Amino acid sequence: MKTFLSLCLVLIAVSLNLFAEQPIVDSDMTMEEALNGTAAPAEIIEKLELITVEYYSFDNKLHSGQLIMHRSLVSDIIQLFDLMKEDKFPIAKCIPIVKYDWSDSASMADNNTSGFNYRFVAGTKNLSNHAKGMAIDINPVQNPAVYNNGNISPQGAKYNTKARGTILDDSEYTKFLVGKQWRWGGVWTSVKDYQHFDKPL
Repeated sequence: MKTFLSLCLVLIAVSLNLFAEQPIVDSDMTMEEALNGTAAPAEIIEKLELITVEYYSFDNKLHSGQLIMHRSLVSDIIQLFDLMKEDKFPIAKCIPIVKYDWSDSASMADNNTSGFNYRFVAGTKNLSNHAKGMAIDINPVQNPAVYNNGNISPQGAKYNTKARGTILDDSEYTKFLVGKQWRWGGVWTSVKDYQHFDKPL
């Protein structure tokens, strides 16, 4: 009898798993593939971690992608994506920027949510917090960087607070990250970088 009940439980578990929503895979790289060609020095690379995250995209289907982050921030990012997944907050895609030949502009234009990218702050010779995996850009097309001179990055994007996938100052995601000492670019003065959150260590 116990064996029969055990078998029934196993069959039920298998059935539930078969009917569970299987994510569409946007990215499934190895760490070596995700870092191929980066100019980052070894002391930065050794502190990075490749993580898999699940999210609902704009097609309302479950997807899985990858982010490279500083290992100390991985827990924050996993919790953030758990919140977004629960709410079905749409994320277009999460793919390491190696796919875009390390071009931030190309990644943004493709509405790619990203973390690590060894690069300088646009228009300066200062390393970005992305260069150490200490920043994340979320849905750049819905959350562009808007400069005081009127330029918008990525080009053609528009910050519409009523659009799906937009980060707001009073959203639970902003409050969650700010509560964990992250900074949001949406409150900056020289540029409103709505996609950008960072947490310098």
